Amino acid sequence: MSGPRLSALVTVHNEERQLAECLAGLAFADEIVVALDRCTDGSRAIAERAGAVIIEGAWTREGERRNAGIAACSGDWILEVDADERVGSELAAEIREAVRQSSADRHLIPVDNYIGKTLVRYGWGASFGKSAYPGLFRKGSKSWGKGRVHPQIHLTGREGTPLRHRLVHLVDRNISDMLRRLDSYTTARARDLRETGDPDPTWKYVRRIFSRFYKCYVRRKGYREGGWGLLIALMAGLYPIVSHLKAKLEAD
Repeated sequence: MSGPRLSALVTVHNEERQLAECLAGLAFADEIVVALDRCTDGSRAIAERAGAVIIEGAWTREGERRNAGIAACSGDWILEVDADERVGSELAAEIREAVRQSSADRHLIPVDNYIGKTLVRYGWGASFGKSAYPGLFRKGSKSWGKGRVHPQIHLTGREGTPLRHRLVHLVDRNISDMLRRLDSYTTARARDLRETGDPDPTWKYVRRIFSRFYKCYVRRKGYREGGWGLLIALMAGLYPIVSHLKAKLEAD
């Protein structure tokens, strides 16, 4: 009798620059599913060459796109990664073993984040990066909320032991990429705030500049990364206040 099947899911928007390398590292899965969101580049052809199951749509919200991808997976377990993430051979073997033996419903995957060629391990969080995430889960145990950026994750069932080997995340190429990402994230978040109503006054967002900076730079040891840790903490602190001001001062 065959064991549980594993689907690897990637959701993309115009990722031809890095999609092929991502998909090559997912060949160990029983199925690769690629959700193409309004792609106008060569992403579809790359997914076809990898033998992926392809779905296409025009989703305006990150959560909707990810939920559509999850629904298209036929495996008992799902590994969810992004195009800028890489699964190495050791992590792949550990994932296969977890799928075969685990009695839990999900497992956290630790992440190594790179800015350019520099590994930046400490300081991530507060909506501007992840040090681990529930990326391996049984189908039906994870879904996404409706937000445009950083939607809430809904989890059911029991969390198992975190995996040991790390996912590689090529998060930014340089400081300019970090700034562009801050601009993109805050624009999307501002749209959510305008639609749902922003419950907090400006002074609370000012306070979050300092609380989020402290969380990333001190509690998550961003100080160990020198200037990179300082930049990450600054971006994390600015994300809420810039989103709030865009929602308040700019038209959609």
